[in-house]
Amino acid sequence: MGVRLMVVDDHRLLAEALASALKLRGHRVLAAAAPSAGAADLVVSRAPEVCLLGTAEPAEPGAFDPVVRIKKERPQVAVVVLGPVPSPRGIAAAFAAGASGYVRNDERIEGVERAMIKARAGEAAIAPQLLQHAFEELLHPAAQPDDEGARLLQLLTPREVEVLMRVADGEDTRVIAAGMDIAPSTARTHVQRVLMKLEVGSRLEAAALAARTGLLERAQSPAPRSPSA
Repeated sequence: MGVRLMVVDDHRLLAEALASALKLRGHRVLAAAAPSAGAADLVVSRAPEVCLLGTAEPAEPGAFDPVVRIKKERPQVAVVVLGPVPSPRGIAAAFAAGASGYVRNDERIEGVERAMIKARAGEAAIAPQLLQHAFEELLHPAAQPDDEGARLLQLLTPREVEVLMRVADGEDTRVIAAGMDIAPSTARTHVQRVLMKLEVGSRLEAAALAARTGLLERAQSPAPRSPSA
C-alpha cells in the first residue's frame, strides 16, 4: 500500500524530482513544495502520513523548528529529514525535535522509500552507515575536516556558479539562457561544464551535491575566491 506523503525542500528541483519518482513507485504525493518559510503550516494543513523535510544545515540552531511544530499539531505525521551527512549533533537534534528518520539528500530512491515505510510504521528510520559515521566522528574527531563545498567552489568560474544556482532552482536551459542573456547553446555548454567539473551525471545530481556540501551558500558569502577564467 502506497504512502500518503509530502515532500518539502527549499530546492524545488529536488522536491519535484523526488515526488515524481515516488509517484511512479505507487505513492500518493499530496504536495511537492519549496517554501523558504511556512513548511510547518503546509504540512499541518495537509496532514500526510509522512513528510519528507529537506534541510541544508542540520546542526544550525532552529533547523528543526518545523519538525517540533508539526509533531505538536499533527503528532500522527511521521517526519523524515532529508539532509547532508550530519554531525552527531545534527542527528541528535533531528530526533530530539521529533523526527522519525534521517536520510541523506542524495540517497537512492529505494533508501528513501524504505525510510518512509519504516517511519509510517512507527520505527526509527536511519541508515546504519549514518550511525557509523556519527560514532566514528565522536570517537575520532577530525582536527581540520575537508571542506568539500569550498573545494568544489574553486573548480567553477563565477558564471558556472550562477548556472549551478539556476539549475538548483529548477530552471531549464531556455530559462537559464534568458535570465543570463546568453544563447541557449551557450547555456547548455555551461551546464555540461558544471556537470563535468562536479563529476556528476545529471542536473539533479548537481543540485543534490550543491545542497549536501553547502556549495551555493558559500558562493553567496562575501568570502574571496581564487581568480577564475
